[in-house]
Amino acid sequence: MTREVMTQSLTIAIAGDVMLGRLVNETIARKGYSHPWGNLLSVLQEVDLFLVNLECALTAHTQPWHNGEYKAFYFRAGPSVAETLRIGRVDFASVANNHSCDFGTVGMGETVAVLDQASIAHAGAGADLAAASKPVFLSAQGVRVGVVAFADYPQEWAATPTTPGINYTPISLDPQDFAKVEQALSAARQKADLVIFSIHWGPNMSPRPMELFRQFARQVVDAGADIFWRHSAHVVQGVEVYRGRPILYDTGDFIDDYAVDELLHNDLSALFLVKIKPPDTVERVDLVPVFISDMQVNLAPERERASLIKRLTLLCAEMGTDLETCSEPSASLRPGLAASGGAHKVSITVSQELQGEARKA
Repeated sequence: MTREVMTQSLTIAIAGDVMLGRLVNETIARKGYSHPWGNLLSVLQEVDLFLVNLECALTAHTQPWHNGEYKAFYFRAGPSVAETLRIGRVDFASVANNHSCDFGTVGMGETVAVLDQASIAHAGAGADLAAASKPVFLSAQGVRVGVVAFADYPQEWAATPTTPGINYTPISLDPQDFAKVEQALSAARQKADLVIFSIHWGPNMSPRPMELFRQFARQVVDAGADIFWRHSAHVVQGVEVYRGRPILYDTGDFIDDYAVDELLHNDLSALFLVKIKPPDTVERVDLVPVFISDMQVNLAPERERASLIKRLTLLCAEMGTDLETCSEPSASLRPGLAASGGAHKVSITVSQELQGEARKA
């Protein structure tokens, strides 16, 4: 696209799984719709766009999906809980995941309708394959952002030309399999300055992506994605900068009621603030460490923050990415937090030289 280049920067906040069902749903009923966001609301109010993976159905339908095989977890919140997303200023919710159809395609269809009613954009599931695979477009600071969303499981939920479901793709480099991804990215690129590829993939509780997944992510960037955003592992994985584009191998959990793994600590996560120089240059990624407790996400206390940074420094280094740790009590994204010791973030700077090389390719 050809657009006038804006001078003001754009901040896109990206989070992992937001699961509002079960105990979170019950806690919201007692403590109010804003409870899950803890002390992050002031941060979220300052970003231009906020994207999450919605890891549950929003439906009054209570009949669980089943195909005769065992499924361990079913996540559902009532339709009114969309108010929690609205309070958090969520602009986009991915619904391509293994819980969108927990209560059947009826529940999935109501979830999509509830998001529409709340004016929250979504992608990754729908009434048929055309709807499920359709990119969505967001606008901020004069920049048009396109988002496409996929999931690599369950294949049983894959939408078809005539039936509802999720936007399924296998993690494959085979040209025939990958053609669907290329088509989606091309459709988004035609109308967007910046393209984000979202996918729910891979095994749970895995600290590192498998090599095939890294190859797949790079191929997605080669095919036209500016930001690669993965969720599903429940833990934050390393960040790679490939051809000037960030690959967020897993953005972890953000809101949930899950049991905590004593080794991997899935209660430690991050809010990813992607800084864009309009219309399409990714300048850096800031990671704001967060801590999940009592059905709520908050800025991570010092001990938990230090633990997460230590782990991410190692994981990112394995991918050739350096993390710069800094403390900014007066940062514009965190007004009013100096009294609690200031807000902390980890910065990943994307090389301008790499950006130039990427755009010439």
